[in-house]
Amino acid sequence: MASEESRGEYIVEFQQHGASVKVSVIDPVTMTEVSIVGPRSAGQEELQRAALAKLHYVMKKKAGGAKPDDTPAQPPQKKPGIIV
Repeated sequence: MASEESRGEYIVEFQQHGASVKVSVIDPVTMTEVSIVGPRSAGQEELQRAALAKLHYVMKKKAGGAKPDDTPAQPPQKKPGIIV
C-alpha cells in the first residue's frame, strides 16, 4: 500500500450542491472510494487533501493497520462550525 500512496494517482471528482461541495476520491488500483462534503468556501486543495487523508485511512484500515486513534488529522478550525 505504501507504494500506491506514494504514486499519488487518484481519481478526484468535485460536485457542487448549493453551498456545499462533495468530493469523491477513488484509488484506481484497489477501487476504494471515499467521499466527503465540505463548504463551497473552502479551497479545492483543502477539500482534496481532506478526502485523500480519508482515503488513506480507509485503505490502511482495510489492510488491518488502522486503530481507532489513527483518525485522520483535521486542521484547526478558524471559523465556528462542526467538521462532519
